[in-house]
Amino acid sequence: MNHYKKNKTKAHEINCRKKEKENIIEYVLYMYRMEDLLRAYQFEMEEINAYVLGHEKIGAKDKEETKAWLSDMANQMLEEGVQEKGHLQQTQELVGELAKIHWQLLKEEPEYIAINRKTQTHLLQMISDTKENFPEHEIQVFINTLYGILLSKLNGKKIPIEIMDAATSFGDALACINHAYMSNYLGQKA
Repeated sequence: MNHYKKNKTKAHEINCRKKEKENIIEYVLYMYRMEDLLRAYQFEMEEINAYVLGHEKIGAKDKEETKAWLSDMANQMLEEGVQEKGHLQQTQELVGELAKIHWQLLKEEPEYIAINRKTQTHLLQMISDTKENFPEHEIQVFINTLYGILLSKLNGKKIPIEIMDAATSFGDALACINHAYMSNYLGQKA
């Protein structure tokens, strides 16, 4: 399953592939972070090269490959019209796959039903707090919450306890979904 496969660099390819093979939720969050990195630098690859890649402890060849990978990703974002907000189609298709797994688990797994039940109060609160761009499904809410926490931590912002409580329950559900995805993914690869 190759969700972003154009000229991947060794450094970022290894990181992406590792996340994709070990924890698909981390992979999605990583891809969101790379999109936001490109946005933060307004898709100026020379700026990214100077201020981001210039500080990475990797060889010149890997830096060039990383720059090419990010440049390809930037072009893809521009082609898809997600330069200001939104996410790459391939990443969102993967999130859609995770939602399908969620719905399947709700039909088949009593343990998952119990875990999911714990998310409901938090989920309803998150949805009621959303002012625009309602997510297509609850898995997007779960992922958006975790990503919001990641960004808040990176920016040194305090995270309200209610959000942390929500993230804990969402994380439990996503861990089950990740396990089911990885079991299926690894089973198909064997």
